[in-house]
Amino acid sequence: MLKLVEREGVRLALIRRDGSGRPLLIVPGVMSDAAAWQPVVNALDEAGPVYVLNRRGRRPSSPLGPDYSMSTEIDDLVRVLDELVADESAEQGVDLFGWSLGGLVALEAAARRARAVHSLTLYEPVARPFGRGALDALREAAAAGDLDRAVEIVNRDVSGFSEEYVARLRRSAAWEVLRLLAAPLVRELAALNDHLVDLSAFESLDLPVTLLLGGDNEGVPPYGDMFAGFAAALPRARVVTMPGQGHLAHAEDPEGLARQIERVLHRVGRSDAGAGPS
Repeated sequence: MLKLVEREGVRLALIRRDGSGRPLLIVPGVMSDAAAWQPVVNALDEAGPVYVLNRRGRRPSSPLGPDYSMSTEIDDLVRVLDELVADESAEQGVDLFGWSLGGLVALEAAARRARAVHSLTLYEPVARPFGRGALDALREAAAAGDLDRAVEIVNRDVSGFSEEYVARLRRSAAWEVLRLLAAPLVRELAALNDHLVDLSAFESLDLPVTLLLGGDNEGVPPYGDMFAGFAAALPRARVVTMPGQGHLAHAEDPEGLARQIERVLHRVGRSDAGAGPS
């Protein structure tokens, strides 16, 4: 089911899986959209409704717009949170899940609208500086209209995947999807690196927070280094390491990621005392 939210003339589209109870809202990062997260949604054994946001730049949501920034993304998510709480009569708020860039957006929106969020789960969130060294090459690829090159750059030079991995990806059906999602990539990464954020300001966030880390990325740049910064800034958060996973569990092991999300939801549903480390 498609749900549309309007903000200042901009259309934000969400995919909704029907259910009854407290809703779960998933916020993807770059090179991803609601369709990419559908296998996770399908694998979730939860009674409540599940929403996945198609951020700007992903059809059928509106384009990024001329004044796009990370503040735009945060304002969009705040608007979505307010509408979901009203539509679902979710007096306790929603369970909010953010991946990668979507994790930072979710964190900042939750800090601004804590009353609308019951729990917050961040899967390998990122902040500046991230992918900054690849921006010039990405801009050149974008100027040339070379989306294949853009997909290659983000996988090799930003995410650090091997040549073999990228070659396999290029031969897969996912490549064409990634080409389309690469169109807004340069502006998204530029906005992320222009966005000044003091992670220590979130230390007093008064709601249950869970940080998910792929075991393969522990201590490994770029995602492991970024994760360590978020974990240090959120000392009350519960840190969960997922053995054998990297940054793309939603694509590589959607069932396993769904089980992790279920454990988080079960835990925060039983007790809101889950903000402490374990």
